[in-house]
Amino acid sequence: MELSDRPHGLRANGFGSRASGVDLVLAQATLDGDGNRVVVLAPAASWRELLPGQRVLARGTLAPAKPGELTVAVLRVRGPPREVTPAPVWQRAAESLRAGLRNASGTLDPEPAGLLPALVVGDTSGLSPRVVDEFRTAGLAHVLAVSGANLAILCGAVLLVLRLLRFGPRGRAAGAMAALVGFVVLAGPEPSVLRAAVMGAVALLALVLGRERSALPALAAGVVVLVLYDPQLAVDPGFGLSVVATAALVLLAPRWAAGMRDRGVPVGVAEALAVPAAAHLATAPLVAGISGQVSLVAVLANLLVAPVVAPATVLGVLAAVLAPIHLGTARLVIEVAGPAAEWLITVGRHAAAVPGAAVSWPKGWSGGTLLVAVVLLAYGVFRLRRVRVLVAAVVVGVVVVLAPIKVISPPWPVAGWAAVVCDVGQGDAVVLATAERDRAVLVDTGPDPVPVLACLRRLGVQRVPLVVLSHLHADHIGGLAAVLAERSVGAVAVGPSRRPGWAWEEVRAQARAVGVEVVELGVGQRLSWPGLELDVLGPRAVSRGDENTAVNDASVVLRASTAAGRVLLTGDVELAGQAGLLGDHVDLRADVLKVPHHGSRSSSPAFLAAVRPRVALVSVGAGNRYGHPSEVLVDALAGQGALVLRTDRDGDTAVLPGPDGPRVVRRGDPLKSSR
Repeated sequence: MELSDRPHGLRANGFGSRASGVDLVLAQATLDGDGNRVVVLAPAASWRELLPGQRVLARGTLAPAKPGELTVAVLRVRGPPREVTPAPVWQRAAESLRAGLRNASGTLDPEPAGLLPALVVGDTSGLSPRVVDEFRTAGLAHVLAVSGANLAILCGAVLLVLRLLRFGPRGRAAGAMAALVGFVVLAGPEPSVLRAAVMGAVALLALVLGRERSALPALAAGVVVLVLYDPQLAVDPGFGLSVVATAALVLLAPRWAAGMRDRGVPVGVAEALAVPAAAHLATAPLVAGISGQVSLVAVLANLLVAPVVAPATVLGVLAAVLAPIHLGTARLVIEVAGPAAEWLITVGRHAAAVPGAAVSWPKGWSGGTLLVAVVLLAYGVFRLRRVRVLVAAVVVGVVVVLAPIKVISPPWPVAGWAAVVCDVGQGDAVVLATAERDRAVLVDTGPDPVPVLACLRRLGVQRVPLVVLSHLHADHIGGLAAVLAERSVGAVAVGPSRRPGWAWEEVRAQARAVGVEVVELGVGQRLSWPGLELDVLGPRAVSRGDENTAVNDASVVLRASTAAGRVLLTGDVELAGQAGLLGDHVDLRADVLKVPHHGSRSSSPAFLAAVRPRVALVSVGAGNRYGHPSEVLVDALAGQGALVLRTDRDGDTAVLPGPDGPRVVRRGDPLKSSR
């Protein structure tokens, strides 16, 4: 088979002894002989460096393709390709340029260094998950993908230079066409790049022929040609977003800019406002249907980054061209582009941190259609007086009905919270309040940096005197580096186990990098802060094995004495670890239980009976493939009279004092307050 595109890394959260990161790649390929298309899922180590145009022979397992995809199968490969032909010369040259850009960008700090290749050629391999998530929340994800904007910026710069050099229309068109072809080679034949290239070629042809250029016919011609050439584009979400955004820039932005100019808005300001607003409004329904969220800060964020995107893109392309010739000169160019990249990251980070920056929205066609209806309704309100009156009446009615609910429901974070189980997906992160408002102890950090930082941000926690890692599995330590970098941390505490070894080395290195001490907790220790006490109850014994069960049973077990009562934090302790606690007659009674091991079946009836919780909190990821939580366990807890809550359904869950024991409040739903 022949590879059709570059293998793209699939980033996965760690779980258990498996580290987080990119260990698989996804690539499109065409079978020799019949020309049918397959999707290849393969190990990153041996497939990551392959290039489009290379023919490979591989052995794997076939699975049916998803309905609606124009591929015949998915090929799961577990080893390196058996045979590989050399890549085409132009692909090797392009990869050399991309590698030079990555190398030159290394002169910057890690985040700007990872952003520039993404901005220029769509190479996101150097970006952290945190930056990607922030850009998605801020409505800036399009900056990380190559599209018509990149080509427009580059061709515009070439046309300007050639005009200053007094080239005629044909010479300018030829120069722009050469830049266009070169950029497609550099960035790779991604759907959005090909669409933009075809549209640009049609427009340049019109320039050569001396006819009036029309962007809309050029776009239409580009769409028809590309879909006829590759029908797969008809169901490609990125291609759809690219076409819709370009159509908005052609149809909406000029009219909106003209309207604002007529009202006295300066020309440059009007265009700067109209372009991001039009693109965001047109693509919002598709983005909502695909991602399940709507960014409310996207227009402002795009307006703030608009002045620096073009210079950074042009300088990045120049650095990529210069790197193979003279790396030092390329690095000087990157230094000039550095402030623009840092500004992009700053805007994305602050925009994503705005409360309510992105709101959840139904996925699929229903979500997209619903947002279209909302946009049309808003347009009607703006245009028609009668509709304005009708909508005003509806809004008043809704406010009258829902305002009492909002008034009596607590805000988030709810005042007086004592503990919060954060929704971090398939992992654990529990925040324990002290008497100081912005100071709290964190037990585990989840599998990924973004959710745990978001939880701490929502709670207003800036100082963390202690981060306790119950054990060293990836779904409990994945966010540690981000917490250490973004919060004032006093120390990191671990139990007596140092397994798995890679995780222990990672924790030590992360703490050492920021000058934070790593301490060991032992049974019988008591740690105190104003308003909070922690007693170390376990582990009672530690196995030296690396097996998941052995590591789980070495979990640090804590009893937190809080304003809301006793909270038992159990990590992932399983049957043997629980038996050790019971055998030593440890007082396990607690008002609130953080259910062990994400609600797996490895909790004994005797252990649950010894705890007798009034509230049981399960930290679990939505749709996880482990079947957590076990229905048997949930039924057993409910049978004891416990209120069972789970983060995949209830989100962040706060425990606070109530008149008759602990009370819980679930974030984001005023109707879901519980005893």
